[in-house]
Amino acid sequence: MSAGLPQRVSLLKQAFGREVLLVDEDGAEIAFVILAEFELDGSHYAALQSPAGRKEGEVEMFRVAAHNGEPQLETIEDDEEWELAAEAYDVLLFEESGKE
Repeated sequence: MSAGLPQRVSLLKQAFGREVLLVDEDGAEIAFVILAEFELDGSHYAALQSPAGRKEGEVEMFRVAAHNGEPQLETIEDDEEWELAAEAYDVLLFEESGKE
């Protein structure tokens, strides 16, 4: 599977602002910061970071799908798809660092 260049989008930020609240397995709400949203080969992805992830330098990748006109986050189950999304996020970061 080859990937094109990621294109920035902002559906989540338009719908929810700078953060989205996700519920963990214990039912606790956690505020995730939206680091980036992008489209890659027709799919929409989001790089999010929790407070714990911020401490560890970890980013979580999600696929974004529209359900009844609202953006919804979906877990990326396929390792290859996750890897492509993570690489695209790295490309966006590299492009931003080159603009400074």
